[in-house]
Amino acid sequence: MPTIFERLHAGELPCALVYADEHVFAFMDAGEVNDGHVIVASIRPYETLMDADEETAVAMMRAARRIAIAVEREFAADGVTILQANRVAGWQTVPHLHLHVLPRHRDDAVTLGWPRRDPPFEALQAMAARISV
Repeated sequence: MPTIFERLHAGELPCALVYADEHVFAFMDAGEVNDGHVIVASIRPYETLMDADEETAVAMMRAARRIAIAVEREFAADGVTILQANRVAGWQTVPHLHLHVLPRHRDDAVTLGWPRRDPPFEALQAMAARISV
């Protein structure tokens, strides 16, 4: 069954298109948080960033940057949040690779937070040693 983003890209559902290239397309979020809220989605139906090929991942960030510049300018934003989530535990709500370009304004009531743990530096070094890229 195709995801909602596949249906938007195929033209089965209306889409206020902002940008498209061979890897990604971007459109206005119908469930916007603030005016100018854009979703950048992969054209291929990857579920997460980790599933995507590197070209698609790079294309997403390139598009997000271009869109963020335009959104900040056109909607007089005080800042921009770029959010990309993976899997349900990571706050992903649509099982199709995408990110949000969200213009922000002081006191816009948008929240995103988590409790700080402040581990000792030695623990950070041990965790860094476990990650091999």
